[in-house]
Amino acid sequence: MRVCVAGAGLGGLCLAQGLRGAGIEAEVYERDPAITARFQGYRLVLNPVGFEALRGCLPQRWHPLLDAIVGDAYGERLILDPQLNQVGELGPGRTGIVVDRHVLRHLLLTGLPVHTGAALTGYDLLADGQVEARFADRDPATADLLVGADGVGSAVRSVLSPQTTPTDTGVRFVIGRTPLTERFAGLSRAFGSKIAGDGVSLLLGAMRFRTPPKEAAEALAPEVTLPDIRDYVRWAMILPRNGSLGTATPQEAVLSKMPGWHPDLRALIEQADPDNSTLLSIQVVEPGERWAPGPVTLLGDAIHATSPTGGNGANTALRDADLLRRCLTGGRDLLGAVGDYERQMFEYGAEAVRFSLEALPAIASQTEPA
Repeated sequence: MRVCVAGAGLGGLCLAQGLRGAGIEAEVYERDPAITARFQGYRLVLNPVGFEALRGCLPQRWHPLLDAIVGDAYGERLILDPQLNQVGELGPGRTGIVVDRHVLRHLLLTGLPVHTGAALTGYDLLADGQVEARFADRDPATADLLVGADGVGSAVRSVLSPQTTPTDTGVRFVIGRTPLTERFAGLSRAFGSKIAGDGVSLLLGAMRFRTPPKEAAEALAPEVTLPDIRDYVRWAMILPRNGSLGTATPQEAVLSKMPGWHPDLRALIEQADPDNSTLLSIQVVEPGERWAPGPVTLLGDAIHATSPTGGNGANTALRDADLLRRCLTGGRDLLGAVGDYERQMFEYGAEAVRFSLEALPAIASQTEPA
């Protein structure tokens, strides 16, 4: 069996690792011109389902490395004012495993054949039951199964399920990263909490590695090269709906909305990495009707993109990858295996989107300016 995976995000790479570990030929095609061509996000919280799915697809020899490069998530989930005084609660604290997306992506890339600059333009179903994926600037690729793991704007979904389209929630946020120094360690009460200002809110989360990733790889898996990243604070400012940065840089835009805020909060933004701060929008994709069975399917944000406020986007994509791996290696015929995967994925994927949207108002609602 040969599987063509469109998209080198976490879900697509996790699937490719799992399939290749099971002896199935899998190649990844990524539309970006290079693996690090654009912003890929920061700290993620993995729940037990997502973490076990990831472990299920990774070679066992890398499990000690994975355990070494993650951290532990905890937080009180309070609502604080800009002077860090408690004014409410968001709900029970979240626990889990935290991982840096950039680091995890490099681990998942190890040993995989990934073709960059491969923008998929469509596909054709062949008479022998195979599928031929077409690309803008390279020769077509023929496979027994094409998996669209190509995100919210999925080119595979636009052909397979054109009626399934993204919905813009109108919520915009600026996200960035600041080294976790001794000064910012004092903000620990704000990690996992919401700082509510006039018309905006700020969310903070700490990424503390059990072992620095580069050092961990050198010691535990020399064939793996991981980025030299140290502990940091991931911050995200939720803007008024349909907000924009204007002509300001992301940092300037955030600081302009923080007059009179606690000095440590302003310093956190001032000392952020300017090359890794960006404005993002929150779009969701809700799975609709199933498409006709065939040698093409979807995974992750391509079929069930969630709001990050649910904390389940990456977890659900990793769950997809592990489920599809198990279905394809479970001894059933290809279409039967894909059908089993899709029936389960549609159910929990739709629930993940609903949950994330229900959680959005508590994070995105702000005190309107006077």
